[in-house]
Amino acid sequence: MLSFIIPAHNEQDLLPRTLESIHDSAKAVGQSYEIIVANDASTDGTTEAAEKHGARVVYVDHRQISKTRNSGAAEAKGDIFIFVDADTAISPTLVRGVISHIEAGAVGGGAAIGFDGRMPLYGKLLMKPFAFLYRLAGYAYGCFIYSTREAFEAVGGFDDDLFAAEEIAFSRAMRQQGRFVLLSDPVTTSARKLRTYSFFEALMILFRFIIGGGMRSMKSRDKLDLWYGPRRDDTDQI
Repeated sequence: MLSFIIPAHNEQDLLPRTLESIHDSAKAVGQSYEIIVANDASTDGTTEAAEKHGARVVYVDHRQISKTRNSGAAEAKGDIFIFVDADTAISPTLVRGVISHIEAGAVGGGAAIGFDGRMPLYGKLLMKPFAFLYRLAGYAYGCFIYSTREAFEAVGGFDDDLFAAEEIAFSRAMRQQGRFVLLSDPVTTSARKLRTYSFFEALMILFRFIIGGGMRSMKSRDKLDLWYGPRRDDTDQI
């Protein structure tokens, strides 16, 4: 069985699109599945949106993406875990790829990404080299990561010490377990962060990562507004 695990904080607007894409994709491949929404201290209608679209809701109060994903996984019953962000839509082709590679012996992996709506110029200029470097390093994007239950448990899940970049640590750990396959088929994720944060703000986060000792700088929520700050208005939001 497939377990789709979605971390969510105040995602009532985009979550329905994500859930519909999961239902459509899992049904198209004829695979039994479940959807778990790990609702992390939401104050909007995230729970109602999740239940209306056939998801099981797990309530947590972490305000930390890695812990929230792990809490969702702790409730999962499937043999394959697929972590999907609440603002990300998937396809049947992608799910078929996940199943195919795991049946062929892969322990997990990720996918390529595409973005919805308007993309600011700096996003267009930066995302291609960023995507190339991520794939070259063998890292899965945080918006879509899959793994076998066995491999997930072997690495201890996502690093609870990290507030961001946990997908990098997870990818590294999984590659020690076996083949970690990055699919060429893309997910469609929201470009809202690129639309609502300036180039300077994004650059400062990267600068902090570089001068702050890499992953060590991600062990505090401080100055990680891109992930944990108040949601900014996005007129292009779907």
